[in-house]
Amino acid sequence: MAYWNDRFPAYVSVAQRKEKAAAHAASLRGKGHVPRPVVIEGRQIAASAWGKAWCEHLESYSDFANRLPRGRTYVRNGSVFDLQIEAGKVRALVSGSDIYRVVVGVRPLGADRWDAIVRDTSGRIESAVGLLRGRLDAGVMARMTDRQRGLFPAPREIALECSCPDVAGLCKHLAATLYGVGARLDREPELLFLLRGVDHRELITAGAAALTAAVAAGPTDDAALGALFGIEIAEAEVPAAAPPAATAPKAAPPTAAPRRGDARPAAPRLPATRPAAPPAPSTRAVAAAPAPR
Repeated sequence: MAYWNDRFPAYVSVAQRKEKAAAHAASLRGKGHVPRPVVIEGRQIAASAWGKAWCEHLESYSDFANRLPRGRTYVRNGSVFDLQIEAGKVRALVSGSDIYRVVVGVRPLGADRWDAIVRDTSGRIESAVGLLRGRLDAGVMARMTDRQRGLFPAPREIALECSCPDVAGLCKHLAATLYGVGARLDREPELLFLLRGVDHRELITAGAAALTAAVAAGPTDDAALGALFGIEIAEAEVPAAAPPAATAPKAAPPTAAPRRGDARPAAPRLPATRPAAPPAPSTRAVAAAPAPR
């Protein structure tokens, strides 16, 4: 390898770096290791809520701000040809004047800090899908990405290591790797929680547990429920009762005709009446008929 001074290798073009990265990646696959390159589409390094929040968080620290721009070009042109994220660690291979090995150690999120995040967002995250896609209300997202109390690590929680000869605390290979993490979170946001050593599903189960406890405790007024889940509960309007519908009188069931052999129904009994007495003879005298002569 040619050096332009006693310490630093000579400049290598982007095409040469890509060729070198492809050859090394093929060698790794032959040994059973599957490289995971960072692929940037367009000029924007990260497009998702979590990816952009990661990059903006790193750029907010002056310790990193002056050195990070050197890594943007590297990550955009495909120099980070293998990036693996695991619990508490990021490993990468970056193609430069040579193939450099990068290790970024990230301290696990403290239990008290994680418990506070779970408590503050309890009942306000509807699903794991919404969480990972960043479909959260502004208050929840601000709480989880808070610079001091959120999920992202501060510089003091990050240990940087690169095999290149640059003695700077943050070389361009490390900077490209950190930006590569943001790009990877676009596709696999759950890796952020893995990196910090926490389980994102606890944010969902905590909300369900809070709801179950509230129901078990008995009736709760709307104000208390709103305070518990960070929502406003509107009073439901009770519709007026409709008047009862008029019902038609029931028809008498039809009388079945008597079948042959059945006893005839008895005729109705009429009240007994005495026969009318004959008319009494008239008291007037009747003229006698003249006697025959």
